[in-house]
Amino acid sequence: MGFRMGIVGLPNVGKSTLFNALTRTAAAQAANFPFCTIEPNVGEVAVPDARLDKLAEIAGSKQIIPTRMTFVDIAGLVKGASKGEGLGNQFLHNIREVDAIAHVLRCFEDGDVTHVEGRVDPVADAETIETELMLADLESIEKRLQNLSRKVRGGDKEAVQQERLLKAAQAALEDGKPARTVEIEDEDARAWKNLQLLTTKPVLYVCNVSEEDAATGNEHSRKVAEMAAAQGNAHVVISAKIEEEISQLDPDEAQMFLEELGLHEAGLDRLIRAGYELLQLETYFTVGPKEARAWTIKKGTTAPKAAGVIHGDFEKGFIRAETISYDDFVACGGEQGAKEAGKMRSEGKSYIVQDGDVMHFLFNT
Repeated sequence: MGFRMGIVGLPNVGKSTLFNALTRTAAAQAANFPFCTIEPNVGEVAVPDARLDKLAEIAGSKQIIPTRMTFVDIAGLVKGASKGEGLGNQFLHNIREVDAIAHVLRCFEDGDVTHVEGRVDPVADAETIETELMLADLESIEKRLQNLSRKVRGGDKEAVQQERLLKAAQAALEDGKPARTVEIEDEDARAWKNLQLLTTKPVLYVCNVSEEDAATGNEHSRKVAEMAAAQGNAHVVISAKIEEEISQLDPDEAQMFLEELGLHEAGLDRLIRAGYELLQLETYFTVGPKEARAWTIKKGTTAPKAAGVIHGDFEKGFIRAETISYDDFVACGGEQGAKEAGKMRSEGKSYIVQDGDVMHFLFNT
């Protein structure tokens, strides 16, 4: 399991340039005019994790298989999109299919690249997109409440629950707040997720800055940081141009280029890490002579559920999980050393998997 992140923003903010760089493809046409992305582009990237390389080195693994992250480049939204302006609802629908939204915001000045609103104001851009998503949610809620009314009158329990949740979201939206601000009880979590409201998606603001501002940010990105903090959302500062340039280099050249710019790591690494934190994801590993592999799970996942990510039979027939922490695996020089040092634990069905655990599952077939 990786996760799907939808890249959204107004036209000409650098979405497709960033997408091209992140996925190392030219699938998304980057052009200086609105709506150059006519269909959503989907690209997968390997999630970089230095721990996986280290584990493979210690175990002598023949193959390294990282976990994957999917980026979906969604065409530029404009004011009025919820009413069909620009390319409208076609693209609002695509946002429903992702786990999180990356709002790419223009935080650079460039007279050669036009802005659809004729100005550079990332906070206003973010508000424009949020407003369109909120309006689309309100319209969707009104229609669904009408369709539910007969079932609710008939006492259908599922319909009654849906109506209650939809009305809670409607109240927040009418108060100018996104649906993600609504507090949901555990027993309503599944039904709430199934509503697929656009403004329930976690948001990561991506400040697209010029090359010279990549290391320190600028006045525009600082305003976005203040807005994100006030909302309880996350933000990262990235130069799409730099990401595009390093995507064409080999790893050693890319590292040298980044260091020259005063950067310690690529924007992709920071973007993925921020996305993992946003969605409360973590990684565990399986390691052996054949392969070293990373697996992505939600924080708080039990050992049987984690095993089920590999194969459903592992979860159904789960017996126990032989577990070594990453640090112990490295310090002891591998599985055998960890066993001899008493660092391998036998964990049962109630064990909550920790980030970096190296696991071997035993199960009944």
